[in-house]
Amino acid sequence: MHISKGQPTANSTKIWITKNGGCVISNNNSQIPMKDLKSIMKTISSNYFYIVAKWKETFRIDEVKFYC
Repeated sequence: MHISKGQPTANSTKIWITKNGGCVISNNNSQIPMKDLKSIMKTISSNYFYIVAKWKETFRIDEVKFYC
């Protein structure tokens, strides 16, 4: 996922969703404060099944491949 505060940029913060339902910070290029980033990651993890379902629906695929 690409995350930024305000307008999206090419250097946005990147978070990987893991196949076990968690997430990992790839980079924090948009310099989101750690307190906010932890809250964002908690929200992503809590909505894992919804996010994956929407990804499948959007890209019309049956299986999602995870980086980690």
